[in-house]
Formats: sequence, C-alpha cells, structure tokens
Amino acid sequence: MVVQRRTDQTSDAPRVIRVRVKYLSVYHEININSQSSFGELKKVLSGQTGLHHEDMKILYKDKERDSKMFLDLCGVKDRSKLVLKEDPMAQEKRLLEKRRNAVVEKAMKSIADISLEVDRLAGQVSAFETVINKGGKVEEKSLVNLIEMLMNQLLRLDAITADGDVKLKRKMQVKRVQTYVETLDVLKVKNSTKPQTQTQYQQRDLLSFVDEEEEEPRRDSGASSSGTPAVVTNDWEKMFDSTSAAKAVEPVKPVPPRFKWEFFD
Repeated sequence: MVVQRRTDQTSDAPRVIRVRVKYLSVYHEININSQSSFGELKKVLSGQTGLHHEDMKILYKDKERDSKMFLDLCGVKDRSKLVLKEDPMAQEKRLLEKRRNAVVEKAMKSIADISLEVDRLAGQVSAFETVINKGGKVEEKSLVNLIEMLMNQLLRLDAITADGDVKLKRKMQVKRVQTYVETLDVLKVKNSTKPQTQTQYQQRDLLSFVDEEEEEPRRDSGASSSGTPAVVTNDWEKMFDSTSAAKAVEPVKPVPPRFKWEFFD
C-alpha cells in the first residue's frame, strides 16, 4: 500500500515562520509552524484578539482562506502579511448551534428526570398488581392518585420539543407511561369487582393478635366508665344460675292434709 506524503522526503523539516496579521488597526506577529493550517492560526489569534476562532475569516492576498487549508501550500512564508476579519454570519451560525445544543441538553435532562420519576411510580404499579392478582384489594383512591401522577408525567413529556435522539427517547417514555396507565385501568376494574368482605377478612387476619390483646382492656374500661362492676362467669356458673332461677319461679303446690277433720257448725 502506497501512501502519498504531504511533502517530499527530500524537503527540509518544517520550520517556524513569523507572520503579521492585521486586525482592525493592530498588527499581531505570530510565530507558527509553516505546515500549520489556517484553522490552527485562528486558534492562536483567538487568545490575542478575544474573538472565537469560528467567528474569524483570514484573508491572504485579498482572498479568504479555508480553515482546513495549509499555510505553506497557499504560499504563506516568513514575514507574510494576512488580514483578520470578523465573520458575522459564522458568529450567528455558531450562536444558533450553541442555543440548539442548550435546548437539546435541557430536554435530555428533563427526560432523564421524568424517567427516574416513572421508575419510582412503576414500583407502586408492580406492588398493586401483585396484591390484586393474589386476590387482595386496595383502596380505589390509591389507584386513582397513581394514575393522575402518571398522567402528569405525560404532560411533562408533551411539553418537551426536540428532534432526533431526544424525540426518540421522549417517545419511548411516552409509550412506557401509557403502558402503566393501561395496566392500572385493568387493575382498577379487577379491584372494584372484589367483595368488600374479603378485604375486611384480610385486615382482621393481619391484626388478629393485636385485636385480641386490646379487646379485654377496652371491655374493662367500658365497664368501669358505666359504673357497673365487671363479673366474669364460666359456663357452668351460668347453668347453675339458670337452674336456680327456674326453681325460684316454679309455683308452690299445696300439701294434702294427713287427717280428715270434721267441721262443726
């Protein structure tokens, strides 16, 4: 494979030349490699003039030179004179590009923030889905609030205007949020068809031990507040009391006399 060199092998090594560049009414003397490009010369002049190197145009022999062209190939030698001018069109183009990049960066950051929020909400969707699919029941208000939060993320995504990769990422997040909303709609229907007694049973089952411990103190406090002493009786005592009461209300039968008495008038 043959590769053509920019200079002949017999030529001398690159040397440093001094060029004079006029900007407005000031001359700037720049020491630079003779094989450097005009773009490299612009970067050196940027530090001395304060102009951005993309906002410059350099004229040599009354002709504008492209930034990719080389000094020696254009005939620039030691003590050559060049003219530097500001390029308004290039400056406007650069500012527009900078503004466009800022918009893209802001949009990317917004999408990243929304993605993190959707990740957090997705965990709640998964938790509700697990509970309902296993036969449980959740508050309908919780499902409605979660749907509203996801819809707010859709509104935030809709407010982002971008093209290219940013638009593609926004579209992916929109589809993702829509999928979660559809899942919650299905769960909402399933949750509404479950009987209320099922949830109450599950809650009593979870709190059975706590309720048993709290029930007796609650009864004692209720009895003391009413002013009547609490009496603890067993089943056999209740049976005894009921038998005694039955005997107490039983009518007394008259006893027949043992002797026959004769009554005289």
